[in-house]
Amino acid sequence: MQQHTLAQELVIKGIGLHSGCESVLTLKPAPQNHGIVFKRTDLPGQPEIKALYANVVDTRNCTCLGDKQGNVVSTIEHLMAALSVLGVDNALIEIDGPEMPIMDGSAAPFVAALEQAGLKEQQAPRKVLKVLKTVRFADDKGNTIELSPADEFNIDFVIDFPSKVVGRQEFCEPVTLRDFKDHVAQCRTFCEKYQVDYLKSVGLIKGGSLDNAVVLDGETILNEGGFRVDNECVNHKVIDAIGDMYTSGFRILGKLKAAKTGHFHNNEILKRLFADTANYEIV
Repeated sequence: MQQHTLAQELVIKGIGLHSGCESVLTLKPAPQNHGIVFKRTDLPGQPEIKALYANVVDTRNCTCLGDKQGNVVSTIEHLMAALSVLGVDNALIEIDGPEMPIMDGSAAPFVAALEQAGLKEQQAPRKVLKVLKTVRFADDKGNTIELSPADEFNIDFVIDFPSKVVGRQEFCEPVTLRDFKDHVAQCRTFCEKYQVDYLKSVGLIKGGSLDNAVVLDGETILNEGGFRVDNECVNHKVIDAIGDMYTSGFRILGKLKAAKTGHFHNNEILKRLFADTANYEIV
């Protein structure tokens, strides 16, 4: 398959989750072998940061890219997931602040915008990362993640929460465009009300609301209408994982297996994958 970029420029606007300020994205077509690059148009020199795992500088609550000068772009994972699944290899993403718009807390608005813009085929062939050896990472709490060889990209993700309204949920299937659009893209980020209260008390999530997150209060879902789909919580973790895996710079042929993990673990498994060239090949 050939590489693809956007057929035309598109603009996406929304508020940042933590700042509460409007953020404007301008997604532009880019030449082949360019990759996904973010450009801070509000800063002197308009610095560019490539969306690669080595440029991830913070994984608390989101995936944040940064450069050596301290310039950052945070909460990239939902857009990255949409770019990955829809097949956008090359794009320049201009942003007028440090924080991506949270939209409705899912990947669906980005999918819709990208589909409206359309894709353009390029001459260069697409390069794919094929996992050759299993690599694993476990944190000090026993939460684990691994990448292993497979003929397609599939995800086995398990979460287990004490709340009965969430409980144990599992996603285990190949990542296809149809299934992503039908069952995964619309799944929102989720959190407990006490977490919201604390973050607001320390000046964060100024843009957070029931319009862009599922908020749980014990066994009660505060959002009108409840969950959008069955297993919405684990499906959202799958969005995050897909987006974070795309910071490898490639689509992956391999199986991602994760248990109760997050952005930190996603970044760590990529570090371990790339630590030894015997772990993978680019085809």
